[in-house]
Amino acid sequence: MTKLLTLLAAIPLCILPITLSAQQPVQIHVHLNQPTGTLKPVWTYIGHDEPNYTYSPEGRALLNQLGHLSPYGFHDRTHNLLTTGNGAPALKWGSTNAYTQNAAGHPVYNWKILDHIFDTYKATGITPYVEIGFMPKALSTHPHPYRHHWPKGPLFTGWSYPPNNYTRWSNLVEHWVRHSISRYGRDNVQRWDWEVWNEPDIGYWHGTEAQYEELYDYSAAAVKRALPSANVGGPATTGPDWPHAAAYLRAFLTHCVSGKNYATGKTGSPLDFISFHAKGRTRMVDGHAQMDLGHQLQDIAHGFAIVSSFPTLRHLPIVISESDPEGCAACAASLHPENQYRDSPQYASYEAELLTRTLALAAKYHVNLQGYVTWAFTFPGHPWFYGYRSLMTHGVDKPVLNAFRIFGMLQKTRIAATSTGELSLNDLLQNSVRTQPDVGVIATRGSHTASILVWNYDDNSTASPPAPVTIQIDGLPRNVARVLATQFRIDDHHSDAYTAWKSMGSPQHPTAAQIHQLKAAGQLQLFTSPRWLDTHSGQLTLSLTLPRQAMSLIRLHWRSE
Repeated sequence: MTKLLTLLAAIPLCILPITLSAQQPVQIHVHLNQPTGTLKPVWTYIGHDEPNYTYSPEGRALLNQLGHLSPYGFHDRTHNLLTTGNGAPALKWGSTNAYTQNAAGHPVYNWKILDHIFDTYKATGITPYVEIGFMPKALSTHPHPYRHHWPKGPLFTGWSYPPNNYTRWSNLVEHWVRHSISRYGRDNVQRWDWEVWNEPDIGYWHGTEAQYEELYDYSAAAVKRALPSANVGGPATTGPDWPHAAAYLRAFLTHCVSGKNYATGKTGSPLDFISFHAKGRTRMVDGHAQMDLGHQLQDIAHGFAIVSSFPTLRHLPIVISESDPEGCAACAASLHPENQYRDSPQYASYEAELLTRTLALAAKYHVNLQGYVTWAFTFPGHPWFYGYRSLMTHGVDKPVLNAFRIFGMLQKTRIAATSTGELSLNDLLQNSVRTQPDVGVIATRGSHTASILVWNYDDNSTASPPAPVTIQIDGLPRNVARVLATQFRIDDHHSDAYTAWKSMGSPQHPTAAQIHQLKAAGQLQLFTSPRWLDTHSGQLTLSLTLPRQAMSLIRLHWRSE
């Protein structure tokens, strides 16, 4: 056995158990000398319902990781930034008590909890993506009941109603922006995006469409009074594949272009960016969990098409301010087995698919995609690997966080790369990834480096054979005789704390030694050690076997000789 392992180790980046594979061999071709444009870091946005988790020790640790994950800075979006309460977090709940009224009915502004949240962003290197919401109790037209106790009872309570006084609401927003400038500086605040509300086309807004447009106009006017150079936008509607959401988004954009502004009486409303949401679906099929990437891509495609249909708006940045495999981050996989992907490498490979396909759709519709928000954070105080949509559990990183680590290792210049195992975009939109897996690739380069990301994704969570993959690389400088190659891997045995936790017996009270092991297992791991490989006439060929739901990043470094 020792001799066999020694022989295998001598094969550059090559593990080829072909006899185990029923998946068709995949040929990948990478052209280092064919740049195709700049890779925008559109993945660098996260979000969560519970703003008070932001400054918890676990939340702060996660943000600190994201803030230093790569050269690309991360942004965070949270609900409930203006909700009334004592700051105690709960599922899908949080509060800051930013606005109350005294006995005489006069406004009282209290920035203590908001400052704690935004001070955490500043300390961890995170850029706020500011969601203006929800309605303070003293301003709600239907304040009772105000606090929800989801999942026991209704979610959409008094915080989801329009203001009883739009002027006071506008003053609150203006005071908030001015306070932010005073505390964090004009240069910083003008880099933030200010998004008005969340999903007003469903129960998050218990008002009419016209009332939301009024809320938007008064909010935008307030932001611009405080900081004319600030970015304000919306409407953060739900997935545009739903006709109701599509009509709502279209009506809002029409209002911003040609409608009467409720706050100023003029025509049109300030709009610096456009936002909407996109969700996939998960379900149980024949005893296993099945995802639906195609449905999420349909949301994105319909949203891009709507924006593109407005000639004066199509150049504006678009933020998909929630972009996820399904719609409920706080619905645990332990109770909803269709969400079991969340703890596994399948979530990581899904994110690789989402990144490349979202970029492809933006190019197809000629729109300006700024970013998309992964609605996942961390849930302090809840069971280990309970299956919430999160990036870590109890300070232990999940495989999906390693996907973001890998994305952060991609260089800014994208280069041509093709895969014979890649499904067409139209096929994905129509059939998702059901009939066969999708083996995709994205490649980038620097002056003396290149990164090749390959993944093997399937909507189905069933066990499946791996794919034999051959990567042909050309376009290396002719005076480069050798290349240093390193491979990172995410699969069931690498960069996967969940599998390590299960192998321990799924302890809910792991020992200090076990926690140390889990934290190590949760880090991005090498699959092959760095080694020098000979090139031939500017070309290099690599082989690997890629399991289903796995990702490999191959990093190449060279120097001219």
